[in-house]
Amino acid sequence: MAKAQLKTERTEASVDAFIDALPNEQQRDDSRALVKLMERITGTPPKLWGPSIIGFGHTTLKYDSGREVDWMQCGFSPRKAAITLYFTCDIARYAAELDRLGRHTTGKGCLYIKRLADVDAKVLEAVVRKAVKG
Repeated sequence: MAKAQLKTERTEASVDAFIDALPNEQQRDDSRALVKLMERITGTPPKLWGPSIIGFGHTTLKYDSGREVDWMQCGFSPRKAAITLYFTCDIARYAAELDRLGRHTTGKGCLYIKRLADVDAKVLEAVVRKAVKG
């Protein structure tokens, strides 16, 4: 099956400029900390995916339908309501870690955190490491 075309694709836009333009200092600080964490874990530099997702690494997502799309190993987007962390797996598989993480909510492949100060940094790092390994 051919790869599907996504609206959100990797760009050459500046990650630093994107972070510098965020509306508040907390978002900028949290974003810089997440860039360091994810870059260290993946060993790849950050890339902007679409207008607002900072992604790391590259993989092919394969859906049950057979559809395949190019995507990042992990990433995040500093949104107004929360930081959305993106993974390529069902985040529920890390329930034991998530129980110790701190204030957060989840979606199927996403973790939502208001700010990094709300969570345990070591637990977050463990979740990101496991998610990247698959």
